Amino acid sequence: MSTTFTASETSTILRPAPAGRTHTVSNQPPERTEINEYTSFPVLREAVQAFGAGWADTALTETGAHVGTAEFQEDARLANAETPELVSFDHRGNRIDEVRYHPSYHRVIGAATAAGAHTSAWAKPQPGAHVARAATFSLFAQVEPGHACPISMTHAVVPALEHAPDLAQTWLPRLFGTGYDGTLRTPGEKPGVLMGMAMTEKQGGSDVRANETVATRVEGGALLTGHKWFCSAPMSDAFLVLAREGNDPEGRISCFFVPRVLEDGTRNEFRVQRLKNKLGNKSNASSEIELDGTVAFPVGEAGRGVRTIIEMVARTRLDCVIGTAAGMRQAVAEALWHVRHREAFGRTLVDQPAMTNVVTDLALESEASTLLAMRLAAAHEDAADAQEQSFRRLATAVAKYRICKRGPAHACEAMECLGGNGYTEDFPLAMRYREQPVSAIWEGSGNVIALDVLRALAREPESIAAFDAELALAAGADPRFDALRARVQQGLAEIAGAPVDVAQAGARGLVGTMGLALQAGLMLRYAPSASAEAFIGARLGEDRGIDYGVLPAGTDHATILARH
Repeated sequence: MSTTFTASETSTILRPAPAGRTHTVSNQPPERTEINEYTSFPVLREAVQAFGAGWADTALTETGAHVGTAEFQEDARLANAETPELVSFDHRGNRIDEVRYHPSYHRVIGAATAAGAHTSAWAKPQPGAHVARAATFSLFAQVEPGHACPISMTHAVVPALEHAPDLAQTWLPRLFGTGYDGTLRTPGEKPGVLMGMAMTEKQGGSDVRANETVATRVEGGALLTGHKWFCSAPMSDAFLVLAREGNDPEGRISCFFVPRVLEDGTRNEFRVQRLKNKLGNKSNASSEIELDGTVAFPVGEAGRGVRTIIEMVARTRLDCVIGTAAGMRQAVAEALWHVRHREAFGRTLVDQPAMTNVVTDLALESEASTLLAMRLAAAHEDAADAQEQSFRRLATAVAKYRICKRGPAHACEAMECLGGNGYTEDFPLAMRYREQPVSAIWEGSGNVIALDVLRALAREPESIAAFDAELALAAGADPRFDALRARVQQGLAEIAGAPVDVAQAGARGLVGTMGLALQAGLMLRYAPSASAEAFIGARLGEDRGIDYGVLPAGTDHATILARH
């Protein structure tokens, strides 16, 4: 039997719902803005105090407030959405080789230089200056990581320039400037300058001794000819470049300083061939360049280029650690913000035991990485004694391996906490997930770092004693840590006498274990007992898992998460 309706009855039954009812937004977190990223992260604040930079608390609080504003976060978003563009020629056909950025990028990097994220540790030396600078760098990198590349290189170049006193006299005051001008013009007229570097070539990659760029010595300097496969931040004002001595029968490699604009305002021969289409690090332009009779100035002893630039590499590796830890902080902050405001199945997500385990574990990884990053910064202080210097030589490489390897999986798990929202570019964790692998690759991928550790062990055996002395400071605090330290000691002893191939095959396992031992020791010494116990149990306990979110029974989630 069917039912029929009149026209008037039909229109009544099918009356449209009130407009917009399906677009009422509920059960969504508010925007995470206007939060002080420094004061809301006690882990970083306490580490700054513990490692000698408590005097910087006021300035760091101001920086934390700035990077937490809606305006700064929007600039961070735009800098990655509106990516750099290479402009090879002007409208009349003149070659200009300029990279143009969205104004948001310039605002971000301008704020970072104004706060001293680049060279404040060198410009205003005092105890704790490198820790304070590291914390400043981390706050900016937490929100927008791409600009951190030239900021890091500008910081790291200072020790290398000490090998060229005349250059240092002219350029260090410029590097110490806190003003920013992103245009290409006479360096002496700018309120501050930034540095880049170009070492790798397509035939060599990490094997920089396979360098084919040729330096021809001339009066007053050298002329370079060659192709660099990766040149970081090509709009920087000057670069450190490795090149082979053309008149040296052995073809030894030297280090050279290459300005983009010469002192008379002439643009140096510096052809940007293309920008790299990278997975992440989108706001930062990485490029291939051609050098053809390019004016350069020697830095350091002829034929000792790798040794000259090695201190710059060590400092940029340190910033890889700091930047990855900063990324972990962003990942935890965004994930926790979501789960603390979102409800499902009758409870807030953070109160669901499975989710509580995940975010607590992510927070523990962030805490351990932040502590190690700041401890390393302290080891790079100007007043570091011989033992500290030996420690940092080994520990910087170990920490880069451990923390940078942990970064991508950490970002992935945090992104998963947001569900589908996390996978969209409207939220920052998609950017962060694409960003984290770069620090594991830049300045030496995992194998390069592991082999570098082997070289340090062979050439600087005192670094082994310094490393163990650091671990010894936590001895007796937990038997699981003591057992881990013993494994590290045994591994170091075994690898020292092993054939080369055997040592190389086992290097990654040893280096990863060493990194975990550093983190565990620092957690036992500096973290609250709830955090230290949970970290040790999750990483060293018998019931540990291979994924995030496997924590010991009885973990004090509330106390741990209150620090994040």
